[in-house]
This record gives sequence, structure tokens and C-alpha cells, in this order.
Amino acid sequence: MTNILARFRLDYGDFNLDVGLQLPATGITVLFGHSGSGKTTLLRCIAGLQHAPQGFLEINGKVWQDSGRGIFLPTHKRPLGYVFQEANLFPHLTVSENLHYGLKRIKHNSGAVKLDQTLDLLGIGHLLDRRPAHLSGGERQRVAIARALALNPEILLMDEPLASLDFKRKQEILPFLSRLHEQLAIPVLYVTHSQQEVAQLADFLVIMEEGRTLATGPLSETLSRIDLPLAQDKQAATVWQVTITEQETDYQLTHVAFAGHSLSLPMVDAAIGTPLRLQIYARDVSITLEAPAATSILNVLPATISGIADGHSGQCVVSVQVGKQPLLAHITRKSVLLLGLQVGMAVYVQIKGTSILN
Repeated sequence: MTNILARFRLDYGDFNLDVGLQLPATGITVLFGHSGSGKTTLLRCIAGLQHAPQGFLEINGKVWQDSGRGIFLPTHKRPLGYVFQEANLFPHLTVSENLHYGLKRIKHNSGAVKLDQTLDLLGIGHLLDRRPAHLSGGERQRVAIARALALNPEILLMDEPLASLDFKRKQEILPFLSRLHEQLAIPVLYVTHSQQEVAQLADFLVIMEEGRTLATGPLSETLSRIDLPLAQDKQAATVWQVTITEQETDYQLTHVAFAGHSLSLPMVDAAIGTPLRLQIYARDVSITLEAPAATSILNVLPATISGIADGHSGQCVVSVQVGKQPLLAHITRKSVLLLGLQVGMAVYVQIKGTSILN
């Protein structure tokens, strides 16, 4: 059920925002695009920090803006949490004092995210007596997220919260962000230009360019669209949701299932039944017309070609369906011609590697 409706038109002279969105009311929706595509401007319009002269915003049946009827709720009256690129914590207050700042004006909401739940979710319970100067960059951002959640928001807005962190700190905080869509009952709108963050965090994806939306949809479906620039990129990948079904300890392998099929992965230290998110790069997928009689590649799956697009430098992008799961492959134009690949053809895909995202 769609619970977020947003339409904004804004003219800066050299930049125009013109978007209309229907977004899910659960999970993490990622706004993705290069710098200047309008991601942050859109987020600020939703927050009420930017007043679009022509705008409409409805969240969970409540209208926050309707320019046609003269409705515009100021930011302080919108039940939202906002996390910026910088944590912006009060340096003279402890973590506990930062988290409780401003709570006096928040009315009790029995359905809201509880502070103790948030402390556990973000793993910051042991930091309560510290001041920001004694926290790592990743810890400061986790506290900033907890502070936003402590306000009992109906929606959480995050504007490139990892942009100021180095690689090590990003890896520190990403697992905590991954838990947001599993344990929060509120929607999260997350701005980034990082494809890795898209793959690891997104449930729903909005791709923006020059103030417009190029595409919107569930992550796996949108990533596999060969008419979008992401599919042509060297880092093009598909994300699959799978479940652990068996641990083959003799060979240090973990077997997972999805849509009636199975994959073998390097050993994952998790229980049977644990869900995993996998990233499969298009460069690690090859296509064959027949099931190979002998190959070192363990993951060979039947598939059907659903699309072929000419790429760059002699490369083609091929989209296939493995059961109901979409998958991308980057292969040479010569291979497409030699194999006679066509839409609707039954083939086999060989998956040479996967990355476990959670």
C-alpha cells in the first residue's frame, strides 16, 4: 500500500525540480543520483526546509503540503527525523543528554520507536556517558540517527549520512543501517550517490537526474533495467534476497535458496533459515546455451533472456530471469552474435562470484 505521495515543482533559474512520486510506507527508499540531480532538494522539500511553490505531500493520509489549498506545515510541525551529512551533536552534552534534548516537547506516542529499542538497534548503549569528542565518526552518526528516532517520527530522512566518513567508518556503520528496514515500522528516505549503499540498504529505489526521476521501483527490478545507466556501469549488479538452507562444513560452503533455486556460497557463519542479501556483479555472470558438463563454477542455473542492450566498447548488457529473479550479465557483442542470443531464449547462467551484503 502506497502511503507517501509527493509532487514538487521548483524553479531555481539554472535548476528545476519537477518530480511526482508514490513511495511505500515501509522499508528504506533510496534517492540515488549524481551530485546536482536534485536528491537533497527533494528531501528538503519533504522536510519543509524548502518551500516548493507548487507542491503536494501526503504521508499516511495526512497532508503536509497542498499548494492548491494553501496548506504548508512548517518543519517543526512535521513529525519527522532528519539526519544530515554531519552528526551536528552538541559537543558539551553527553550522548545521553544529546538523545534526550528536545524530548520535553514531544508528546508520548505508544506506537513510536522507544529509546531503549533504538539504543539496541544502533549499538550505542555503552556510549551514553561519553561526549562527542570521544566518539568515532561512525559512532557520532549512529547517535545522530538515534536522536532523530527519539523524536517519534512518522518518517526518517537521511541526507548522505556516510558522506563524511572514511571507508573504515562506513563499514562500521553500514551493518547498523541495514537493520533499519528490518526493525523499524516507519519509512526511511535515504539520499546517496554511492552504488554500494544502494545495493546494501535499498528496498525501493528512486533514480534522479537533473531534477527529474529516471526510474522508480523495487530494488532488484530497477537495478536490472537495461534501459538505465546503472546497468551499463562497470559496477552494475543485481541484488537477491536468499535464505540459508544448509551448511556443508566439509567444503566450507553455505547453500542458500531463492525462488525454487539454490546457490552455493563461501561459508557464512549463520543459522539455517537466516535471510541474506546478495550482490551479484554483471561482470561475474556468463551465459551458455547448454548446461556445462564440467566446470569449476558451482552456480549454474537455468534462465530465460528478457532483454539485450548494446553497451560500450564492444560490450552488451543482457538481462535474464532465473525463475522470478532478474539478473544482469555483461558479455561481449561478439559473444551475443556467436551464441545467437535473442529475447525469450532459454539459456544457462554461470555465476562466478557473489558478495554477501548482510
